[in-house]
Amino acid sequence: MTPAIFGIAGLSLSEEERAFFKEADPAGYILFGRNVENREQLRALTDELRSIHGRERLLISIDQEGGRVARMKPPVWDAYPPGWAFAELWQQAPASAIEAVRANSQLLGMDLAEVGISVDYTPLLDVREAGAHDVIGDRALGDEPKQVAALGRAVLDGLSRAGVTGCIKHMPGHGRASADSHKELPVVSASAEELERDIAPFRTLNDAPIAMSAHILFKAWDKDNPATLSKRIVKDIIRGEIGFSGLLLTDDIDMEALDGTIPERAEAAIAAGCDVVLNCWAKMDDQVGIAERLPAMGVEVAKRLEAALAYPKPQPADRAELLATRDGLLKIASAA
Repeated sequence: MTPAIFGIAGLSLSEEERAFFKEADPAGYILFGRNVENREQLRALTDELRSIHGRERLLISIDQEGGRVARMKPPVWDAYPPGWAFAELWQQAPASAIEAVRANSQLLGMDLAEVGISVDYTPLLDVREAGAHDVIGDRALGDEPKQVAALGRAVLDGLSRAGVTGCIKHMPGHGRASADSHKELPVVSASAEELERDIAPFRTLNDAPIAMSAHILFKAWDKDNPATLSKRIVKDIIRGEIGFSGLLLTDDIDMEALDGTIPERAEAAIAAGCDVVLNCWAKMDDQVGIAERLPAMGVEVAKRLEAALAYPKPQPADRAELLATRDGLLKIASAA
């Protein structure tokens, strides 16, 4: 198995993609708006991906956070509030915020499970910092570590109740970034002591099944390499200080924060200790290059992948009741 998650070019697989995916046997796939039209089309696509590999438990993922990060959109699917809506509710009623975000995440997870998506790249555990770039902004669950961890746990719980696995991101923390890593490499100059605030939510949720790295250079830990490509940060901070033992994915290696060709970036990330490379843009030359450069998935990584996909059986739930719970609780914040 190739330790990579690949993108897909369109609404259905091309013959070239089908043949390549069968041969390369990637760890999984990521879907974007270009892959989404309606329920029937999306379910057919995920069913075809499973048929290629002959396994029901396949990592088929998406960024469906709510707010401005949503690949499945109205009018086919409901719109969901951003993380900050629950952060604001927390200021009025913490227990209500936990209940509301759990209901919201279960609703969102039900949408994903219905069309065969098994992993959602949420919750963000990035602690929002005043003056930082808005790439995180209202996607954050708060600006206080304990709050972020509590709401993040509720997101994971809600998704799990729908039979979907969540992924904590962006480890070891994107909240201080003064630049958008999609466009350039953010550099964080905070001290190791100051960064304790950033890693605290990740440490609290270090039993999460999947995590995603950050393409950020932390001078206090490694002045030469961003976290995704840093052996020291992966080993000493992510696996050590944070204590994360689950499946570690890179953020999208196509992002301009990283240098080199896409296959070179993939190779460097695996060498640094990341388990699986995320490559989003469905460029066949890049995907072939990644498959050629990367070693086959090791036994320990395969075990982490298997554990990450051991999601529980969905719990029966009434959608109208979940909506009423979420929206009723969110009114507390709007009325304040």
